[in-house]
Amino acid sequence: PTDEVKFTDSCVQGEKKVYLVLNKPKGYVTSLDDPHAGKTVMELVKGACTERIYPVGRLDKNSVGLLLFTNDGDLTRQLTHPSYKKKKIEQDGDLTRQLTHPSYKKKKIYQLTLDKPLTRADRDRIAEGITLEDGEIYADEISYVKENKQEVGIEIHSGRNRIVRRIFEFLGYNVTKLDRVYYAGLTKKNLKRGAWRFLTREEVERLKSGQYE
Repeated sequence: PTDEVKFTDSCVQGEKKVYLVLNKPKGYVTSLDDPHAGKTVMELVKGACTERIYPVGRLDKNSVGLLLFTNDGDLTRQLTHPSYKKKKIEQDGDLTRQLTHPSYKKKKIYQLTLDKPLTRADRDRIAEGITLEDGEIYADEISYVKENKQEVGIEIHSGRNRIVRRIFEFLGYNVTKLDRVYYAGLTKKNLKRGAWRFLTREEVERLKSGQYE
């Protein structure tokens, strides 16, 4: 960072790394390469900084909740591509230690509403594991949020596309509301829907080191 880099006698300035979280509202898409997408999440963080930031991972149009933005490519790859971490692992030569490192598994917690009560039998099936078209998936934790059994909390580590909705659709349920309340050590506590905030230095350090649940 203290080096002076010049190109055609002009100093090259490194771009400052920026990290922020948004409490995404319904109706905004995370995809930035769809010209017919309509409203995108970038509109909600417009003016937050001069640097070009991008969302890490995705939440579909009808899902709400925590979404991380950054211009830190290394962190983005670390959070979204386990193979990136694995490549670094093999180079380091300490496979066992790195594979069990918390940063290899990104915990996500969702609160969701279903179109009908979730039976205990189906709740247990999700906890034990079901097999979808792209492989087996199970919940680390799943519990009822309300007595009507239509509001459920689920904790998973998978980053597969639309994985939470697909789990319940497989068992015949329709997810009417999906809210991501926790992602890789970050929460949206005290953050109103549609609002964003910069990460604290401690949060950034924790993300980079993988020291979170």
